[in-house]
Amino acid sequence: MPEFFDYIIVGTGAGGGTLVHKLKDSGKKILVLERGEFLKREPENWDTRSVFKEQRYHTHEVWKTDQDKDFHPQTGYFVGGNTKVYGAALFRLREKDFEELVHHDGISPKWPLSYADFESYYTEAEKLYFVHGKQGDDITEPHRSQDYFFPPVSHEPRIQELHDKLKAYGLHPFCLPIGINLNEKDPVNSPCIRCNTCDGFPCLVEAKADADMIGIRPNMNNSSIQLITGAKVTRLLTDESGTKVIAVEVERNGALEQYHGDKIVLSAGAINSAAILLRSVTDKHLNGLGNSSGLVGKNLMKHNNAAMLAISTKYNPTKFQKTMALNDFYFGDEDFHFPMGHVQLLGKSNKEMLTEDAPFFTPGLVLEEMASHSVDWWFTGEDLPDPNNGIEIIQDTIHIHYTPNNRTGFERLMDKWKHILNQVDENAHLIPHGVYLGKIIGNEGLAHQVGTLRFGTDPKTSVLDTNCKLHDVDNVYVVDGSFFPSSGAVNPSLTIIANALRIGDYFLKQASQ
Repeated sequence: MPEFFDYIIVGTGAGGGTLVHKLKDSGKKILVLERGEFLKREPENWDTRSVFKEQRYHTHEVWKTDQDKDFHPQTGYFVGGNTKVYGAALFRLREKDFEELVHHDGISPKWPLSYADFESYYTEAEKLYFVHGKQGDDITEPHRSQDYFFPPVSHEPRIQELHDKLKAYGLHPFCLPIGINLNEKDPVNSPCIRCNTCDGFPCLVEAKADADMIGIRPNMNNSSIQLITGAKVTRLLTDESGTKVIAVEVERNGALEQYHGDKIVLSAGAINSAAILLRSVTDKHLNGLGNSSGLVGKNLMKHNNAAMLAISTKYNPTKFQKTMALNDFYFGDEDFHFPMGHVQLLGKSNKEMLTEDAPFFTPGLVLEEMASHSVDWWFTGEDLPDPNNGIEIIQDTIHIHYTPNNRTGFERLMDKWKHILNQVDENAHLIPHGVYLGKIIGNEGLAHQVGTLRFGTDPKTSVLDTNCKLHDVDNVYVVDGSFFPSSGAVNPSLTIIANALRIGDYFLKQASQ
């Protein structure tokens, strides 16, 4: 007789890895299925060419676009999922993000739960993931029941100078909340060394608060938890009624296997979790499992994102640059009464990072000078749910349909920021109007993927209920970013983590009854 598990968790990223942590002391038998392996500690972890040019830690899997063109998604399959290479910026959504919000180009829908339903789990998540920050400086900051558990990460001199100038200009820069295992008071024993290879790189010293280090690695010797790597879930199999999943089908070492459990939890990412359900066709679920609403795979959101390099004659020796953010224009300003988005610093760029975007004839010395005199900025704006944006499975290949939307406020944000930098950083004026290299993140940039299995109270307009269970199936839950009805304009990771803690709490309460 096959082994039977109380929980089968598919995926070990921000949702799945966190859920493993939450259930670790439950006494329940837990099977964790991860498509990838542990990410190897190696010199290439911190090598720019390996990470960014050769895409060493992104999948070689081929997906297709609307135009049937092949592309490689910027996603990775490892224990810890995409958190292995994320920038660890861990923000709470704003209270208004949970409400209906009118944008210039459309409406962001109301969530079925409020910010208050998530607040305690945000607090728990911040403690668990070593989130450093400071309460009170972010003018859009939602209610907090308590301050951050870890102090803000200090600015290096060039960034402190910019911070002070922005503040003198009348803006409200604040310390970016970031999840790293850093102790600035005791640098000798601090796991984090404030390197310049954090944002987008794996952490060679394992000091980044990723789902592997927080949720999986500490539980490897827990006898009630079994982790199987190299296990790609292909579909879920139901009983004859179609209302309960009785087996998880897995492709492993070139063969198909089946695993059996009471509760099945998908956390494969918003695209792959939807893909698993779409592939799980039965005579009771002709359009995919849990798809009576027709919304499985629909309403894909991934944010309006852009990176910009602001170059001046001012030398910037900063190593750990990702310490500051601003939300002054998150909900608009006096001239534009609609949301624009979020601004934050990126990790410090180097010559190798700039080579790909520069003209082929640009001398290396010029690129080196540009990198050493730049400050790197990241912009995030909300994209709106659109049923035409989503995924399909055609001949067992994932096809992404995505047309950017809600661009007006976002483009206004970037234009406004260029003007502000020219005003506050006088050195930028030494090069006429400043020199800005901007890059809009294309369809391959899927780090912020959410929305493909939205939760709600009405089975006709949502895929999941408010406990993130499929409306149509009794024992399938989802704890990745799929459940978002809207995307907000900050990194979704902390909300995914908080929601996994919330669902874990729900499971524990169920088990105690």
